[in-house]
Amino acid sequence: MQELEQFRDNARAWLEHNCPASMRTPMTEEEVVWGGRNPTFKNPDSKVWLERMATLGWTCPTWPQEYGGGGLSKEENLILLQEMERIGARSPLNSFGISMLGPVLLEYGTHEQKLEHIPPIVRGEIRWCQGYSEPGAGSDLAALGTKAVLDGDHYIINGSKVWTSYADKADWIFCLVRTDFEVPKHSGISFILFDMQSRGVTTRPIRLISGASPFCETFFDDVRVPVRNLVGKLNDGWTIGKRLLQHERTMISSFGLTSGRSSRGALAATIEGAAMKYRGDTEKLSDAVLRDEIARYKIDSEAFAFTSRRSMEEAKASKGPSATSSMLKNYGCELNKRRYELLLQAMGTQALGWESEDHKDFSADELRITREWLRSKGNSIEGGTAEIQLNVIAKRVLGLPEMPVATQKKGDR
Repeated sequence: MQELEQFRDNARAWLEHNCPASMRTPMTEEEVVWGGRNPTFKNPDSKVWLERMATLGWTCPTWPQEYGGGGLSKEENLILLQEMERIGARSPLNSFGISMLGPVLLEYGTHEQKLEHIPPIVRGEIRWCQGYSEPGAGSDLAALGTKAVLDGDHYIINGSKVWTSYADKADWIFCLVRTDFEVPKHSGISFILFDMQSRGVTTRPIRLISGASPFCETFFDDVRVPVRNLVGKLNDGWTIGKRLLQHERTMISSFGLTSGRSSRGALAATIEGAAMKYRGDTEKLSDAVLRDEIARYKIDSEAFAFTSRRSMEEAKASKGPSATSSMLKNYGCELNKRRYELLLQAMGTQALGWESEDHKDFSADELRITREWLRSKGNSIEGGTAEIQLNVIAKRVLGLPEMPVATQKKGDR
C-alpha cells in the first residue's frame, strides 16, 4: 500500500506539472487525436500532451515497457486513471491500434512483430484501420472472400472490404483474408497486416445518412504483402479475429458511458437543461414523463458504468476480455441510442435542424446533436450486430443449448 501511495503522489505531481491547462477541458470530436504519419492537432497543446504521455508509455499504461508501454500494474493503472479524472485530463490518443490491434499483437504476435508495431502505436505514429466486413460477409464474417495467395516470400491479396472506418486516413490495416478455400470457411482464414500505401490499395468514402463519411469501401488489387506480416499461424485467423472482436466490443460499449469527457450525471443534466430551455420552464422540467425517462437513463447509465468497471477489472485479472464483452457492447450501444433519443425529445422542433437555407435558425450544437442521433443508429450494427451479440450471450455467457437444426422453423435459421 505504501508503494501505491507513493506512486499516486508521483503521478499526481507529474500530471499537475505536465498536463497543459487546455487539456483539462471537455474535448470536442474535432479535437480527438488519432495520430498517424500525418497527424492533425486542432489544439497545439494536444501534441505536447501526447508526446509527454507517450514518453512514459502512459498512452498504453499496462503494456510492457519492453515495447514502449508504461509497464504499470493494474492497481497503478487504476490510480493513474483516477488522477487523470481528478484534474479532468483528456485522453492523449484515440487509436484502433490501442483498443484493438495492440492487445492482439501482445497475445499472438512474434517478438519481432511486437518490436516493429507496438512502439509506434504507443507513440501515435501509425494510424490503423480494420479490414473485416465485406459486401457479402457482414454478420456472417466467416464467409469472407478476400484472398491471399502465397507467392515466394509474399502474399498476393485480392478482394474488397466495406465499412472500413477511416480507411482513407489510416496508415496500416489489420485484415482477415482467406488463405485456404478447401477447408470449412472458419478454418481457412488468416490475420495479416499491411501498409495502406501499398500498390493496389484504394479507398472510397461512404456517405452516411448523418452526412459524415467515416466509413469506406476498400479495394485490394494484387497487393503484395511480406509473409512476415502474417500474425499467428496460417489459417488460424478466425481465432485471432474473434479475440480482437472482444476488444473492439469492449471499446464500442464505452459509447454508453460518456460523451466526450462529460460525466453521466452531467449528461442527464444536459438533457434536462435542454428540455427546460426549449419548453420555457424556469425552475423545474414540467414534463413529468420526460423527467422519469431522464431519471431512468441516469440510473441505468450509472449501473452500466459500475458493471463495466467490474468487467474491466476481471479482464485485467485474467487474460483479457471474455464473451461478456458482447453483453456490454449490446447494452452500451442501446444506452447511447437512448441518450440521443432523449436529447431529441428535449429539443422538440429544434431537433429538425439540417444544413439548408434555413439552417441559420439552428445552433451548431443543435445541428450536431441531430446528426449524432442519426449516427447512433449504426451502433447496434458495428462491431457485430445486436442479433449476433445476443447469440454470443446466449451461447457463451448463459450456456444455453443451441436449437437442433431439424427443429428450427424456417424463419429462425
